[in-house]
Amino acid sequence: MIDFRPVGYVIGLLVATLGATMLFPLALDLASGNRNWMATLMAAVITGAAGGVLALACANGAGRGLTLPQSFLLTTGVWVALPLFGGLPLMLGAPGLGLTDAMFEAVSGITTTGTTVIAGLDALPPGPNLWRGILQWLGGLGIVIVAMVFLPVMKVGGMQFFRSEGFDTLGKILPRALDISTALIEVYLALTLTCALTFYALGMNGFDAVMHTFATVSTGGFSNHDTSFARYQGAAEYAASLFMLLASMPFIRFVQLAQGSAAPLWRDAQVRAYLRWNGYAIAAVLTYEMLAKDAPFWTTLRESTFNIVSVFSGTGFTSVDLTLWGPFPFTVLIVAGLIGGCTASTGCSVKVFRYLILFEAIRKQIRLLRDPHAVVSVRYEGRTVGTDVVNSVIVFFTLFIATCGIVVVGLSLTGLQAKTAITAAWTSVANIGPAFGPEVGPTGAVNGFPATAKWLMIAGMLAGRLEFLSVFVLFMPQFWRR
Repeated sequence: MIDFRPVGYVIGLLVATLGATMLFPLALDLASGNRNWMATLMAAVITGAAGGVLALACANGAGRGLTLPQSFLLTTGVWVALPLFGGLPLMLGAPGLGLTDAMFEAVSGITTTGTTVIAGLDALPPGPNLWRGILQWLGGLGIVIVAMVFLPVMKVGGMQFFRSEGFDTLGKILPRALDISTALIEVYLALTLTCALTFYALGMNGFDAVMHTFATVSTGGFSNHDTSFARYQGAAEYAASLFMLLASMPFIRFVQLAQGSAAPLWRDAQVRAYLRWNGYAIAAVLTYEMLAKDAPFWTTLRESTFNIVSVFSGTGFTSVDLTLWGPFPFTVLIVAGLIGGCTASTGCSVKVFRYLILFEAIRKQIRLLRDPHAVVSVRYEGRTVGTDVVNSVIVFFTLFIATCGIVVVGLSLTGLQAKTAITAAWTSVANIGPAFGPEVGPTGAVNGFPATAKWLMIAGMLAGRLEFLSVFVLFMPQFWRR
C-alpha cells in the first residue's frame, strides 16, 4: 500500500507557497488602484489555507524520503494540484473565467505551453497578466528541477543517461537533489535578470520587460498583448531569439560553465545539433521567402530567426501571421515544433537528445541488416548507451505519436476542423503554444473551442510536459498493488 502522506506533505507546502506567490499580482493591482486585488486576496487565502491544512494533515509522514511510486505520484500530483489553485485568481477576479477556462489557462502556464483562452489581453488588469507570467515562470523552473532530479531516478524518457554527468541522484536523493536544485535556481535567476534588463534596455517598459522575460526564459510564450511579440519587432526579436535558445539548452551545462568549465557546453552533441538544426530551418525558410516572394533580406532574416527559434524552443511567441508564410515554411515550423529543445532545459517536445539516440539506434539496425554478425553498439558522445536508455527513448516516441493521434481524433470528434485539430494536438502535446485553424480566434486564443476539446488539450499538455510514462504509469493496476 502506498503511503500518501509524504506526497501530500510536499504538495501541501507547494500549494501554500503558490498562495503566497499570489501576493505579487495582488500588490500590483493594489498599487495601480485596480479593485481586482480583492479577488486575488481571496484566492490567496483559499490557496494558502488549503495547502497549509494538507501539509499539516500529512506532516507525520514527512521526512521519510520518497519511494519510486511516491516519486511518480508527486511529479504528476504537483502538476495537477498547482493549476487547480493557480486558476483561482482568474476565476474569482478578472477575466472571470469558468472552471474549464481557468484550468486550461493555468495548465498552459504551468506546463509552459503558452496557449491562451483569453481574448483582450491588452485590456486585462496588470495583476492577472502578471499572474499568468508567474505561473509559466514557476513552471519553467519546476520542469528543469523535475528533469534533473526526479526523472533520472524514475528512469523515464531517457533522462537516466544524465546520471553519469556529475549529477548522480540515484541513492542520494535529498542532499544531491538540494545541491542540484540550488544550482539550477541560481542559473535560472541569472538568466531571468539578464533577459529582463536586456528587454528594458531595448525599449520595453518595465512591465512588458518582466512579462516577456517570464515567457522567454521559461519558453512559455504568454504575452500581455493580443499581438504577442509583434509590437517589439527589431532588435528585441534578436535578443529574444538568443534567450530562447539559451533557455532551451541543458541547464546542467550552464552550471558547469559557472563553475569555470566551458568545455562540456561546447562538446555537448545535442547543443551542437540543436544550433545546427535551427540554422538549417532558418536558412530553408529564408531561401524560400527570398526566391518565392522576393522578400527583403534583413526583414525576412529577422522574422524567420525569431519565429523559428520560438517554435523550436517551444516558446510560441509570434511576431507575424505565420499562416501567411506559405505551405513550405509552415511545414518547417511544424517539424521544428516536433523536435523541440534540449533535454534538461525549459524547452519542450521530444527533445534533440532523443532524436540523436533514435538516429544512432536506426544506424545500428541498418548495419546489422548488412552484417548480422557485427558487434555494433549505440553510442552517444563516444560512450555506449545502455539498452534501458534506448528502450525508454523508443517508448517515448511511441507514446508521443500515440498520444498525438488520440488527441487529434478526440478533438475532431468535438467538431473541430482537421487543421485545427491537428495543430491543437501538436501545440498541446508538444507544449508549443500557437494553434492554427478556422476555430482559433484572431488573437490566437482558443476560447471558442468546445469544453471537451479544452479538457483534451489539458490532458495532452500535462502528459507531454511530464514525459508521458510518469503519468501513464498511474493508470496501471500493478502500480497501485505495490
